[in-house]
Amino acid sequence: EERGEKGFPLKSVLAMELNWYTSPEEADDSGGGATFASDVYRLGVLLFELFCSFETLEEKMRAMANLRYRVLPPQLLLKWPKEASFCQLMMHPVPDTRPKMSEVLQSEFLNQSRNSLEEREAALRLREEIEEQELLLDFLLQLQKRKQDIADNLQDTVAFLSSDINEVLHRQSALGQCGNFSIELDKEVSSGTVEDQSDCGSRKRFRPELHAVDMEEHSRSLEECSRTVPSSVVIQESVLSKSSRLMKNFKKLETAYFLARSKLARQVGNPLRSCDQVVKRTTGSAVGTEGSSIDDFALEGHSGRRQGGWMNSFLEGLCRYLSFSQLKVRAELKQCDLLNSSNLVCSVGFDRDNEFFATAGVNKKIKVFEYNMIVNEHRDIHYPVVEMSNKSKLSCISWNSYMKSHIASSDFDGLVQVWDVTRSQVFVEMREHERRVWSVDFSLADPTKLVSGSDDGTVKLWSMNQAGSVGTIRTRANVCSVQFQPDSARSIAIGSADHKIYCYDLRNIRAPYCTLVGHTKTVSYVKYVDASTIVSGSTDNSLKLWDLSTNQARVIDNPVQTFTGHTNTKNFVGLSISDGYIATGSETNEVCILCLHQLFFAEF
Repeated sequence: EERGEKGFPLKSVLAMELNWYTSPEEADDSGGGATFASDVYRLGVLLFELFCSFETLEEKMRAMANLRYRVLPPQLLLKWPKEASFCQLMMHPVPDTRPKMSEVLQSEFLNQSRNSLEEREAALRLREEIEEQELLLDFLLQLQKRKQDIADNLQDTVAFLSSDINEVLHRQSALGQCGNFSIELDKEVSSGTVEDQSDCGSRKRFRPELHAVDMEEHSRSLEECSRTVPSSVVIQESVLSKSSRLMKNFKKLETAYFLARSKLARQVGNPLRSCDQVVKRTTGSAVGTEGSSIDDFALEGHSGRRQGGWMNSFLEGLCRYLSFSQLKVRAELKQCDLLNSSNLVCSVGFDRDNEFFATAGVNKKIKVFEYNMIVNEHRDIHYPVVEMSNKSKLSCISWNSYMKSHIASSDFDGLVQVWDVTRSQVFVEMREHERRVWSVDFSLADPTKLVSGSDDGTVKLWSMNQAGSVGTIRTRANVCSVQFQPDSARSIAIGSADHKIYCYDLRNIRAPYCTLVGHTKTVSYVKYVDASTIVSGSTDNSLKLWDLSTNQARVIDNPVQTFTGHTNTKNFVGLSISDGYIATGSETNEVCILCLHQLFFAEF
């Protein structure tokens, strides 16, 4: 209690409050006791304290002293007039004048407050419901807009498809006007009068430059064609056999189709208006096409030629894709040191005439084999026609496109050499790299030019007619791959460990004229498809196709396509391009063949 008195005057406050809440009849000396009216008086005092606040105790004591005489503060009368009036009524000095407890409960003051609270809660609930409805409406409007955009795009797509379907029907009808050749051929086949049937059946075409073609499968196709089977049946069976492969890779083919079709849309200028015109023209006609008809099929307008051009290109790519269904091992190279664990081949290259191919790897040897002998002759062991030994492990080789006997090599000691195959010896050594050289390449346009890339972050430019390098490009990371542009000795592409591809004009090697950004790991291979198209391979399990002609920016971060399906996370798995096909290895001991025809890309 002593601590309480020192800290807070509890007794004096309780005494003051007891005096405040004592009704006049209780304070009267006449000795009147407390009644229900006294409770109403105390309720009035409590109501006063609830509605009137004070900053200091002295201010409150003065207000409570005045309350005994029913004198209320001015701020209470101004701010809460109804509450102040009801408070004065309950604190009336005459007990009988005060309202009864039942009257207090039924008074307008309490009921109005309750109704006001309910109205406020109802208003809040209503506001929340309105806000919820607004949110729902906003969501539905956004959803409607997005779906409408999708519907509009789908309508445009359907219009494109309708146009192309009509174009194909138009071509079929025009071809049918050439005569009933198929029916007559069926009759001749059935009667056994057809002498030459080598062109019927499969649509596969022999490509001598593509070494992976299955000759036995081609022979079987010819044998099947020689049987007395009507051509219409052969064609139908061929279509059915290829249809399953087409449906299996439908998504990839769909992507290729729209990429090719979008190229036409950009050339036309306004694809939506063109599609509308196509739809109007083809209404009620099964063979109507954009800017052409059956009668003028051979004399199409400029628009028709443009559409036919892209369609022919896409059809050629589709035929390329459907020409082959699987890979078959043509031959297995068997060497006497096959069981040697160090017999790892790092690089393979063909000469200019595809008569010989060379292998090189960690066994420190370059071995040259005759292609036809390996493929056509069955032997237990294949011996190279030429074998050349190096002092270090070999990483890459490159045949000279002009001098058939010249092979350039790079090794793990940073040495670049040019070998004379006919003499089985080195005749040029280039010692300027400080670390392992991963890649070397002869220029196709100028066979005297050579380029190499190393782990020391440099790319060296060499000339067969000059001692020492003729130029050095310094990069910030290891160089994994270099290649000359096919039709120029002035441009090269560099694949780097910093996940980027750099394109340099050798007339200005201070900075690349273009940087390709998109891979997430080391770019291990970079190959030119043509002068303006590059394919890159990376250890991020992807190949990327880049078009340098459509973008003049110094940095390109949007490849034409990204291709996945193989596994490549840490090794050099190989990348090769030939006749519209791309071959890449996989760390699953598989070879992935890709058919590339302009924007057409599909995987076997």
